[in-house]
Amino acid sequence: MPLQHASHQNAPWLDLQGIEAWAGGQRIVEDLSLRLWIGESTAILGPNGAGKSTLVKLISRCLHPVVQPQSYLRMFGEERINLWALRERLGVVDSELQQRIPDAMTCRELMHSAFFGAIGLRRGLDPNPEQVQRSLALLNQFNLKELESSSFGRLSEGQKRRVLIARAMVHQPQVLVLDEPTNALDLRARHGLLAQLRLLCRSGTTLILITHQIDTIIPEINRVVGMRKGGVVVDGAPAEVLNDGVLSDLFETPLKVLEAAGFRQVVPA
Repeated sequence: MPLQHASHQNAPWLDLQGIEAWAGGQRIVEDLSLRLWIGESTAILGPNGAGKSTLVKLISRCLHPVVQPQSYLRMFGEERINLWALRERLGVVDSELQQRIPDAMTCRELMHSAFFGAIGLRRGLDPNPEQVQRSLALLNQFNLKELESSSFGRLSEGQKRRVLIARAMVHQPQVLVLDEPTNALDLRARHGLLAQLRLLCRSGTTLILITHQIDTIIPEINRVVGMRKGGVVVDGAPAEVLNDGVLSDLFETPLKVLEAAGFRQVVPA
């Protein structure tokens, strides 16, 4: 069920064509093609091992595709990507970023260092008053202002996730990519984070939600791309993809979809 993209007049912000990528001596995606547009918040859905995290690494430039004829990776219309310019337009939050942050680092330092594309403030990296104010405003927006002086290691998982999302927003990026943002969160933390993501979408941020959990796909998501075994197998509006038949095929197990208040969850069929 591919989406009809004839109405998209602008170039996609992400354009993958025939991508092949390897890691650890194994091919992890083959012939991956996908286009994503500004203003089209999208869920990338699929089982573990589908290639979703590989897609995040391709987007964040932590992984580079095999160079071959007829294949390309373009971001914001460019194949040669300036990483600093990319940070101004794209925010990425994944588990690898969280693991790189020292437990003793304060939320304040973590936020301020984002302006310099760093984790932590070394000598010569001093935020200006406008950047300090921007950091405070974002911490307040995500209900974290009282944790400004707290060390990252002392935060709950939900608080860590919200700090990292706030950090990703310091440059007011057009696109925010989140890899499994609700993993390991309890119900209260999960619902609070989903509420924040809904607000971001409504304020104009294009959200790319990478997940295997159907119940984290917020109503503001207007496209769902299903991945399995390193490729795209289904692509459409939520109503076209998030139903019994398509999800049962995608996850290769019988499922029944329940819907309430714009959210969906699955139970065994």
